[in-house]
Amino acid sequence: MFTIGDFARHGRVSVRMLRHYDAIGVLRPARVDPVTGYRHYTAAQLARLNRVIALKDLGLTLQQVQAILDEEVGTEELRAMLRLRRAELEAAVTAAAARLVQVEARLRAIESEGHMPTDDVVLKHVPAVRVAELSAVAASYGPEDIGPVIGPLYDELFRRLAAAGITPTGPGIAHYEDAPEGGGRIVVHAAVEVSAPLQDGEVTVLDLPPLERAATIVHRGPMDTVLPTAQTLVRWIDATGHHAPGYPREVTLECPADRNDWVTELQAPVTPA
Repeated sequence: MFTIGDFARHGRVSVRMLRHYDAIGVLRPARVDPVTGYRHYTAAQLARLNRVIALKDLGLTLQQVQAILDEEVGTEELRAMLRLRRAELEAAVTAAAARLVQVEARLRAIESEGHMPTDDVVLKHVPAVRVAELSAVAASYGPEDIGPVIGPLYDELFRRLAAAGITPTGPGIAHYEDAPEGGGRIVVHAAVEVSAPLQDGEVTVLDLPPLERAATIVHRGPMDTVLPTAQTLVRWIDATGHHAPGYPREVTLECPADRNDWVTELQAPVTPA
């Protein structure tokens, strides 16, 4: 048998925690000396201790933990619960990382106010282009809502194009519009230039209309950091007396494996104010 200090060390918990587990009945010592009151544990009790800690890490209360253990949760069931918790934690980490990127983008936008040169903006005509596209609805125009929608759309689009034997002939062109149901929702169109005939099936092939006047600017880096570039474009539109009636198109000029090396042109349709 092990003293409570030795057992705590082997189980990598505190003595105080073991005393608390004993007090509430979650993990009783194998033996208590009737004279000294010293607690003693066996190596076999490490299995229950491991389950207590694992279930606590799932977010369960000690009362819930005790109820589950008294029903003798099997190894496979416990493993499944831990896998679920791991997935939840991974999702939380991913979401936190995405929020951090957006905070940094907002910070850069604030720091660059009045400093980013608007002479990077070029006013030009954008001709009509034939594209294949898939569409879906995002909850908002925010990067945190657009990103999770447009990425899978492009993955599915390229899968369907390959299955249909259609080869893209130009860049990806993402474009947006307000969803008919309103509420700030956005219809996301993930498109890529093709030379295929017009069709409406597994993949929609259509002609994007020309932009007679488009204010354009090049963004370098992943699209979740586009905010400073996009707001520079907006400042130019306002300063030059133009009106932007819709959402900018996003034309992917370069898309290497490293997202920091992406090059995207924003094309905002404009009209004189």
